[in-house]
Amino acid sequence: MEAFTTFRSIGVPIDIVNCDTDQIIPARFLRNLPEEGGYDRYLFHDLRFAPDGSEKDFIFNKAPYAHAKVLVADLNWGCGSSRENAVNVLVANGIRCVIAPSFGDIHYNNCMKHGVLPVRLPREVCDRLRQQLHDRPGAELAVDLRAQSVIGPGNEVFSFDIDAFDKNRMLKGLDDIGLTQQYDRDFDAYEKRHKEEYDWL
Repeated sequence: MEAFTTFRSIGVPIDIVNCDTDQIIPARFLRNLPEEGGYDRYLFHDLRFAPDGSEKDFIFNKAPYAHAKVLVADLNWGCGSSRENAVNVLVANGIRCVIAPSFGDIHYNNCMKHGVLPVRLPREVCDRLRQQLHDRPGAELAVDLRAQSVIGPGNEVFSFDIDAFDKNRMLKGLDDIGLTQQYDRDFDAYEKRHKEEYDWL
């Protein structure tokens, strides 16, 4: 996965409490694979598109929010099912960070495993950031993982907490496979030693 150090982008406010994974990507699209193409269109699909395919009046459809790579959400973002597709569809849209007061636990961990940084900030801060993004369409947010800080459109700096292990894996761009591959030499050494010690097996 792509490492995360610092990132700056237009932010989009998502004013939905308990935005669940079925709103992020409806269940009927779960059989589709990101590499098949068109996966980006599934993000917020039923919020963005009418049954005939025409666009609804949803903020993610509007310029310049459609180019946002940072989401600022409300309480309990990513609750509901454990589907990894909810993170895959964020990645397909180039979204690198979701800022919210709270997250569904499994979705939070899935974000970490796929290079999307989930940032918890107090609800009043998230409310203020979303209002600033509404008031100033196209305003940018900057996220610095090393410093554990978010710089809002008004140049306010907000600090966030993150587990040291999660921070390290994000900085190095290590998914679960990458984490395991760090120990390849140890595995090889063990196999060699085991073969020598138990050559009779």
